[in-house]
Amino acid sequence: MERWLKPALDYIPRWIEFQMRQSEQPGCVIAIAHRGRVVLEEAFGHADLGTGARLTPRHRFRVASHSKSFTAAAIMKLRERGKLRLDDRVGEHVPDLHAEIAAATIAQLLSHSAGIVRDGADSGHWHGRRPFPNRQRLCADLAGGPTIEANTRFKYSNHGFALAGLVIERLTGEPYLDWVQREIVDATGLGETLPDAPLSKGTPFASGHSGKLPLGRRVVFPGDVSTQAMAAATGFVSTAGDLARFFAQLSPRAGKSVLSLASRREMVRRQWRDPHSSIERYYGLGIISGAFGDWEWFGHSGGFQGYITRTNTLLEQELTLSVLTNAADGLAHPWLEGAVHILRSFARHGAPSRRLADWTGRWWTVWGAVDLVAAGDKVMVAAPALGNPFMDASEIDVTGRDKGRIALAGGFAGHGEPVRRVRDRNGKITELWLAGAKLVAEAKLAKEMTARYGKA
Repeated sequence: MERWLKPALDYIPRWIEFQMRQSEQPGCVIAIAHRGRVVLEEAFGHADLGTGARLTPRHRFRVASHSKSFTAAAIMKLRERGKLRLDDRVGEHVPDLHAEIAAATIAQLLSHSAGIVRDGADSGHWHGRRPFPNRQRLCADLAGGPTIEANTRFKYSNHGFALAGLVIERLTGEPYLDWVQREIVDATGLGETLPDAPLSKGTPFASGHSGKLPLGRRVVFPGDVSTQAMAAATGFVSTAGDLARFFAQLSPRAGKSVLSLASRREMVRRQWRDPHSSIERYYGLGIISGAFGDWEWFGHSGGFQGYITRTNTLLEQELTLSVLTNAADGLAHPWLEGAVHILRSFARHGAPSRRLADWTGRWWTVWGAVDLVAAGDKVMVAAPALGNPFMDASEIDVTGRDKGRIALAGGFAGHGEPVRRVRDRNGKITELWLAGAKLVAEAKLAKEMTARYGKA
């Protein structure tokens, strides 16, 4: 493991813990794998606000469209076995389809370029108004044909991936759930993943939650429901640890995988650019990809009623991050990206030198909190309230046991001014002075503010 990685892994949970308190989210689990081995796995908050159950890394989440990556892997496995080709027309394997949908290729299904309707004529299953479509309803929606001409642009389609599930069933002679569980999930060594709910009794399950609006409070959603014919698109239930292991195995750099190197390269290859998005991102075969600066990533995200989830593998760094949240307004996307910002900062500055080991901690003023985070030969003044805590962070040069200087700061900050720490008679640090600002521990500030301003 690179030396800079451990201090980054130490800080990421501290930052998420602050973000959880600030945002009042129900729960979050993060897992990070390095070269396929989970090196961080931590849970925050609650599995169910109604019961007060605490969340653990073992709680299963609805991971929704992560399912598409599993389904694409299943198709690639069948291709490796000579059961199909990516340019096969779907109608060669599934009968009685609309002629234009039958003419679409399997590759077009997996890359969302077949022009198929996204969620059918009535997408009430995403809003709790109706059950997920069964096979009869799915086929009725597909009977209308494509909504745009195939192979003209990226157009996301849950129904298209459900159709890929039917291809798998026709070729294997087994239900999608059974074949994918055995040949992909179990073969990858995932012990906490199922292709659909409901789960067996006693399995820890994180309930979904609404946002606070319009009721002014969160309500609990019944997330443990079958997605029926839509399982290949959105049915999967998993943990952050299992997702980190799975997507790590999809990397072309993986030492072991359920798929061949050629299949993995084809899955992650950028085939279509998202044409109308402020975020530069692409789609391959069941895989989203993009870049954080010069760090390229691939993975997937998911949205289910009451759950927002995301998993990314950083190709060159051989790191996979999975962030699962159990609310409709869950912050899985900014928190995963924030964790990557932290990793990038430590990769740039390096592991902290030994002499800076005790220059750490969270310090407060009425303006909020800062974190002292040692990296390389500097101490960073991080802002845990930000999505990127190191954005425009001041840097401290330590010149003595309890003295330093703000060596780098923005023009509106205290560039060049002194830093000092104050200890009590027992040697405990009780104050941090950044330029002219005195910062103290959270409890001390809370007491000071109550005495000065009274209780709310």
